[in-house]
Amino acid sequence: MSLRINDTAPDFSADTTQGPIQFHQWIGDSWAVLFSHPKDFTPVCTTELGYMARIEPEFRQRNVKLIGLSVDPVTSHSRWLGDIEETQGAKVNYPIIGDSDLEVSKLYNMLPAEEPGTSEGRTAATNQTVRSVFVIGPDKKIRMMMTYPMTTGRNFDEILRAIDSMQLTAKFKVATPANWKQGEDVIISGSVSDEEAKKLFPQGWKAPKPYLRVVPQPR
Repeated sequence: MSLRINDTAPDFSADTTQGPIQFHQWIGDSWAVLFSHPKDFTPVCTTELGYMARIEPEFRQRNVKLIGLSVDPVTSHSRWLGDIEETQGAKVNYPIIGDSDLEVSKLYNMLPAEEPGTSEGRTAATNQTVRSVFVIGPDKKIRMMMTYPMTTGRNFDEILRAIDSMQLTAKFKVATPANWKQGEDVIISGSVSDEEAKKLFPQGWKAPKPYLRVVPQPR
């Protein structure tokens, strides 16, 4: 079954580089970013895991936990971590799930449910669809999903930007325009009537069109 935004993120138990977890329990009252990789010791993924290690404090400031996944056992991940720190100049302090039985990849629709076997003998190419990012809210609902090809490194600054938007719009009845960044003007949600908007935004708004009501970012 495919996953959609606002579906409950599938729960699972798994071994990680920081010990066993139950996923929903591990998330707790935080947000979470689960990002997956098709194989250990792959070049693009090495840069991605290193970059996420460098910007992890930015996620922590937003009450977001990071967790990686790769289709290999944890013993292999542990060896890979040394290469990541050596080549990327950052130590990975977040857990990485061992998915040698392909269970989580199948659960999150990154591999077909009927896919046979284990990680043994599989290559990055046979796992190339395991290149997804899932942003999950404290309610355990999937808030965003994106999947990249193996040859294109992911833009994790965009994930941060999107989380800023999602956290803002979860708190206030606004939406964010294209390329919005923290501190810029936002749009009053289409579900808010003008009468309600007058109460929520007494300072008024700019409206180049009746459906496009622009206000400063709420604080």
